[in-house]
Amino acid sequence: MKKSAFLAALLAVTVAGMTHAQERRITVDASGIVQAAPDMATITVGVTNEDPQASNAMQATSDAVSLILKRLEDMGLEARDVQTRDLSLSPVWSGRNTSTGDRPEISGFVASNTVQVRVRDLAQLGTIMDGVIEDGANDFRGLTFGVQDPTPLQAEARAKAVAEAMAKAEQLAQAANVSLGPVQQISEQVGGVRPAPMMRAMDVSEAGGVPVASGEISVSVNVSMEFGIAE
Repeated sequence: MKKSAFLAALLAVTVAGMTHAQERRITVDASGIVQAAPDMATITVGVTNEDPQASNAMQATSDAVSLILKRLEDMGLEARDVQTRDLSLSPVWSGRNTSTGDRPEISGFVASNTVQVRVRDLAQLGTIMDGVIEDGANDFRGLTFGVQDPTPLQAEARAKAVAEAMAKAEQLAQAANVSLGPVQQISEQVGGVRPAPMMRAMDVSEAGGVPVASGEISVSVNVSMEFGIAE
């Protein structure tokens, strides 16, 4: 009985000591950001047509998209960089006559086709945008810049984030008059590729067509690090 009580007490002391050791931690969060010039762009363009006949609306839209796809192919864009994102056909309802109580009726149809295009040669971007508009694109849904291979930028941002976290932890340890121990845990979250605030104008004469400014993009990595406190 006494032996059991002694073992129980020893276990309690051990668990308490482990809990106390686990509480002696310094946890910090830090971010690393790297800015770079983009080397690709993604544009989303669409064609929308309305007609009393559904078939006519869809045919006009399809004809324009066919011209756009042919132009993109002639300009050297690969099939993997061109993708249909949305194809729709919707009725157009006439307004309800409140004085007579007549219900809304279908007065026509709207056909829409949206295509997303990756442009890997930014020198062609303005010309491509000008060309697809000429071919019938009348619904521009966005332009984003990016990098084809973000891995090196992410590695650089990660190294910056870890260095910042370690500097923060060391500063906290010094302020608390303790010694910083080894890393106990580390986790990361990649923030993705975003436009950077600083813009760099693109020479319109080189790009041709619609003027654009590629600016810079930023790649960010956030880390959370947990350090022990040395005895």
